[in-house]
Parts: sequence; C-alpha cells; structure tokens
Amino acid sequence: MLFVLQDMMATSLKRCLSTLDLTLMGVGGMVGSGLYVLTGTVAKEIVGPAIIISFIFAGFASLLAAFCYAEFGARIPKTGSAYMFTYVSVGEIWAFLIGWNVILENMIGGAATARAWSGYLDSIFNHAIQNYTETHIMQWNVPFLAHYPDILAAGILLFAMFFISFGVQVSSYLNHIFSTISMVVIAFILIFGFVLAEPANWSPKEGGFAPFGLSGILAGSATCFYAFVGFDVIASSSEEAKNPQKAIPIATAISLGLAAAAYILVSTVLTLMVPWHSLDPNSALADAFFRRGYSWAGIIVAVGSICGELLLCNLFSLPRTVYAMAEDGLFFHIFARVNPVTKVPVIAILVFGTLMAIMALIFDLEALVQFLSIGTLLAYTFVAASIIVLRFQPEKAGSKGTASTSPNPTVDPALSESQTINEDRGELKQYESFSDKLQLVERDFEPGEVVAFCVLILIVSSVSFCAVLVFGNGQLYLPLWSYALLLVIFGLAYVLSLALIWMHEPQAKSKTFQVPLVPLTPAASILINVFLMMKLSFLTWIRFTVWIAIGKKTHKSQNKWKSSYKKMLRVDQLVTPRKAYT
Repeated sequence: MLFVLQDMMATSLKRCLSTLDLTLMGVGGMVGSGLYVLTGTVAKEIVGPAIIISFIFAGFASLLAAFCYAEFGARIPKTGSAYMFTYVSVGEIWAFLIGWNVILENMIGGAATARAWSGYLDSIFNHAIQNYTETHIMQWNVPFLAHYPDILAAGILLFAMFFISFGVQVSSYLNHIFSTISMVVIAFILIFGFVLAEPANWSPKEGGFAPFGLSGILAGSATCFYAFVGFDVIASSSEEAKNPQKAIPIATAISLGLAAAAYILVSTVLTLMVPWHSLDPNSALADAFFRRGYSWAGIIVAVGSICGELLLCNLFSLPRTVYAMAEDGLFFHIFARVNPVTKVPVIAILVFGTLMAIMALIFDLEALVQFLSIGTLLAYTFVAASIIVLRFQPEKAGSKGTASTSPNPTVDPALSESQTINEDRGELKQYESFSDKLQLVERDFEPGEVVAFCVLILIVSSVSFCAVLVFGNGQLYLPLWSYALLLVIFGLAYVLSLALIWMHEPQAKSKTFQVPLVPLTPAASILINVFLMMKLSFLTWIRFTVWIAIGKKTHKSQNKWKSSYKKMLRVDQLVTPRKAYT
C-alpha cells in the first residue's frame, strides 16, 4: 500500500501547492467573468430577481459533479483531471475522447474569457479601443469572426502565458494577488449594495420576484450552471499539491461554497439596487452603481471585474491535460517535456497559449460561447460514471494491505465455496432469495461486468429520457400518450439499473474522500448533465461531431507512433502507471 501511494505521489512536476493555493485557484476559476457579466445577462433576459433560485439549483448540480472530481483528485493525485479519471476507469479510447474535447473547451473558454475581459475594459472607456482599432488598424466582415482583431484580448493571454510558464508558484502568487483584490471588491459590493438596496425593485410593480415563472428559473439554472465549471482546475493541479488526499476535497468544498455564496448574494444585491429589467447586460454591476449616483463605486467594481477576469484558469489547466495525454502516448510526445527549472510543461503552455491568443484575436465572443459546454458536460458525465464503476469494482487480493491470502479479503473463510464465488463474481449484498438468484446469473460474468453494463444502461436511459423530455412535444411532435409512455419506460430503466447497482457490495471505505450516497449522487449528476447537453444548440453538436472526427484521425496516428515507439524502446507496454492506480 505504501509503495502504491509513493508511486502515485512521484511526479516530474513540483508538489508545492497548499490547500489555500488550491482554494484560491478554484475561486478564480469560478468567480470571474460570470460574476460581472453573467449575472446581469441572466437576470435581465431569462429569469429576473429569481436568478437567486437559479444559482441555488445550479450550485447544487455543480456540487454533485464536484464530489466526483474531489474523490478522484484525492484518490489518484495525477494531473489531467477528467481525462485521467476516465483513463483509469473505462479505458484509453474514452479517455482520449474526453481529453480531446477538454482541450478544445479550455481553448475556447480561455479565449472567450479574454474576449469578455477586453470588452468589459473597452466599455469603461466608451469603446475607444474598438473605435481606434477599426479606424487605424483593420476590420473585416466575415461570419463567426469578430469585426476587428481584438489585440487587447490576445495580449492578456500572452501576458498570462508568460507568467504561467515561470512555474506553478509564480502562477499561484499571481492568482493570490488578483483573487484577493477580486474578493475585497466583492465584499465591497455586498456591503455597499445592501445599503443601497430597495425592496420595491422586487414588487409586482416592477414585475415581481419571478416574472418568467418556473420555466424561466429552470432556463436560468441551465445558464448559471456554467458559472461553476472552473472548479476542475483544482483536480488538474492535484499532481502539484503537497497533500492532495486532504487538500483536493477541502479546496473543492470551500471554493465551491464561496463561489455559490458570491453569486447568490451579488445577484440579490444587483436586483435590489436597480430594477431587473433596466440592467445593462454588458456591465451590470458597475452600471448599477453609476445609475445610483456613485460613480466612484462603479470604478471600484470595474477594477474588481478586470482582476476577476484576469484569473485565466483555462490557460493553467489546458497544458496539464495535454501533458497528461502526451505522457500516456495519446498526444505528441514533445508536449510531455517538463522544464527542469520551472517544473512545468513549458512547450505545451507556449503552444496552446499562443493558439488560445489567436482564437481570442479573430473570433467573436458570441461565436466562441455557443461552442462551449458540450465537452465540459460530457467530461462531467464520464467522471460520474467512472465513480460508480470504480466504487463497485471487486477488491483485489492484498489491496488493503492485509496479510489475508483469500481472493477476496471481505469474505469470511467459513462461507461455502459457492458463496465465495458468488461474492467474488458480483459482490452482491446478502439479502433474500431474489438477490441469490441474481448471484447465480452473475456467475457467468466477469467481476464488475454487471455493474459496468448497468452503468451503460443508466447512461442510455438518461439520454433517452432527456431527449423525449426536451424534444417530445416540440421537434418530435409526439402525441401525449406516447410522450408519457416513453418517459415511463426510460424512467423505469433508469431506476432499475440504479437499483441493480445498489444491490452490489461497494469497495471498503477508503481513507481518502469518497462521494456520499453512491450510486445515487453520481447517477443524479449524469441525469442533470445529459439534460443540459440536450439544451445545447444544434450548431454546438455539429462542432462536437467535426472535432470528434478530427480527434479520431489524430488518435489513429498517435497509435501508430506509439507502436513504433514501443519497438524502439523494446518494452511491452508504453503506458502502465495510470492503470495501476486503481
């Protein structure tokens, strides 16, 4: 057990991040452009003052996904986040699929954040930067491209890339400075905002608390969910944490709690300061103080927004995912090189930082945003499924560090041979005759195979249920009876697969953090993620299909390279460590 732990802690990177460092990284990943831009947009156009409830729902949905990431980050303290978690649980092909999409999501997310930061700063100066660029540099009118090159957005990414390449400690110190400024400004917004609050702005005269009803609250929750996606930067940093077994779960919980509290309280203040229908979607918070006659407060808020949006955690996470894939032979091996001085994958940082800057330079913000989300939601789904698969894998001999010679240390030696085989095959809880019959059926399957099949049914039934729920009355034009019947069928399939998984005996409780209420918690996360994926635009799905096709060809070329590399090194297997972690 000690050898396995030491093997997992061994790394080419530098383990120097404390719990505080990870917490501030998580806060920086979640509290950025979303707080200063998303709150005003959602409150005005989607939900009204009930955005508070939307953020509560979104925070709960994010908590389910965060639980799964926290368990994996503590259990397997290696960089790569969702890619690596998928690798050790369901295999290389699915891991490449997740990693390939996470790469694009991080590139688009970083470029969109930089573009939003540039637009916010430009709005403070009455669009002087945009006017100067269009007049004296260049402009163009091409679909999906910006009307002018956003030199400021590209510049801030190159600036961040420069500092991140100096090492994780420099990145952490820079993040500390901007996070501290941002949190001080948020505290100022809350204190001064509640002083200026007017409850009449929630009155029926202004449209009431929930002018768009329950449908608006749910639609707002789907949008607000993306404000919390930055917490995976903590899991991405697990290979650089001093004590990841304790730091990852604590940092995830604290950062998610702080981010949720910030979003809920700031939304409350914003909609109480000015009527929700009069908010400026581009700079709602700063504009609210300006309209109340406190221009100096608006400037403070603008400074906080600039610092908040400078926390480009995408640029921090992306090179580490690329590094993990390259180290496993699934991406170009040059990206697995770690600088011996700074202990970071400098080549991956420079190459993908430059690509991110080019995207921010030429693409329009709206075009970037509509391509977001699907990769993140897919990663959340696979990580949640992986939690179930790993939790119900049969224990291996000696895995607990005991001296037992039994194939399954949890089996009482006094049990009969058939009972031992049954437990080793399925690890079903000893209930009544129905369970005994299931044990007889499972004798024909490999250990853990039934649970893996049930997880597959769980995902398929979730997709089918959400597809009927979202498209049944609209695009599919289903009659009411068939609409209800299909929902019942797919709902029963979901519940039955969940019940069959629950009847199996999970692994013994680990010393590291574990997701509570498994398989219920990850199953609920899967259902929520699939529902949100169904709400994405058709154009996003086209992008996803094209990107997967490109990734398939890339994966084939990497397999050819890996085969030749194995022969050159005369080894049987290029990648073994990650499979051994489980």
